Amino acid sequence: MSKITASPALSRLRVLDLSRVRAGPTCVRILADFGADVIRIEPPAGVDPNEAMFAADRHGGDFQNLNRNKRSLTLNLKKPEGLAVLRSLVATADVVVENWRPDVKARLGLAYEDLRAINPRIILASISGFGQDGPYAGRPGFDQIIQGMGGLMSVTGHPGGGPLRAGLAVADCGTGIYAAVGILLALLERERSGEGQWVHSSLLHTQIALMDFQAARYLNEGDTPAQAGNDHPTSSPMGLFEASDGAFNLGASGEGNWKRLCDCLDAPQWLQDPRYATEKLRVANRAPLNEALARRFREASVAHWVELLNRAGVPAGPVYTIPQVFEDEQVRHLGVAQSVTGDAGQAYRLISQPVTLTRTPAAIARPAPGWGEHTDEMLAEAGYDAAGIARLRAEGVV
Repeated sequence: MSKITASPALSRLRVLDLSRVRAGPTCVRILADFGADVIRIEPPAGVDPNEAMFAADRHGGDFQNLNRNKRSLTLNLKKPEGLAVLRSLVATADVVVENWRPDVKARLGLAYEDLRAINPRIILASISGFGQDGPYAGRPGFDQIIQGMGGLMSVTGHPGGGPLRAGLAVADCGTGIYAAVGILLALLERERSGEGQWVHSSLLHTQIALMDFQAARYLNEGDTPAQAGNDHPTSSPMGLFEASDGAFNLGASGEGNWKRLCDCLDAPQWLQDPRYATEKLRVANRAPLNEALARRFREASVAHWVELLNRAGVPAGPVYTIPQVFEDEQVRHLGVAQSVTGDAGQAYRLISQPVTLTRTPAAIARPAPGWGEHTDEMLAEAGYDAAGIARLRAEGVV
């Protein structure tokens, strides 16, 4: 088959994807969905003892969602000829993405300077748990470890409830997105200089960056953020409230929203109450304000309040289960879930890219590849004839 072209936006680019698990594939998925020719390079079966983590369940939703629009080449990098094949591909590539521990690249002869000697225009994107150097550089890094070390678990959950992980891979996904931004910046700069460069991002740095205003409060005001449950730590009223038939979120921060909320609920007395005169005072007096709001909200349904508040210009929304998310009319309108069918007729529903380009949009053109599905094709593109490919297979290189 010819290369997969999901979009013309990045169709001139070739990306070698050496990454595993989540952060790296998240990064590369963005490039693939916007049309880059992505070659997922994975070890042949039985070479990596951890292969079940990243390669075994090819038809599972998670694998499909992470690895659509890619081709797959199996390559044993523990063998010299496997490394030789990879180096031949580097010569024709624009980007290499990897998430090995930092020392692995140098041991294999695949550090940035090694790749640059082959192809001065190459961009190497390295994703790690803790960075490419420093006292923790050699540590393995998983998302939950980083959530703990980056502060997220200390502010998640109800007061006094102890540290709590977020319900999704925040550090992994965030690092993948930051790495993709770095790659695109390096590609843009390359148009001026003609040279590639080394892009690296770490889960730890990303997680701390994603703490955003919570971290900035500490660094500049000395405030130590703590668990606030479903209340916003610095704005009020903003949080979760119970209606007569369930819970909904209210976001009435700022003086304009506060006034609209009081008008909407026909509660002018709250505007006159000195306890609620400013945002800071409303945070300090959150408990009585929340109780007054709770009494009112228990009088009607979630649907009633969400409709009434939004009509008044006050942000509010229901709390969905995952099935309810995909039943929502706006989610359907946005085309968040898109279907793709494999060569054998398997149907998958995958999550589309959450950024829209009006002229060259992303697309999901093909499901994730079978293990080594495009090995012969890629080797032929690299200049190997049928006899050479058979020899590589016989020697366990592919």
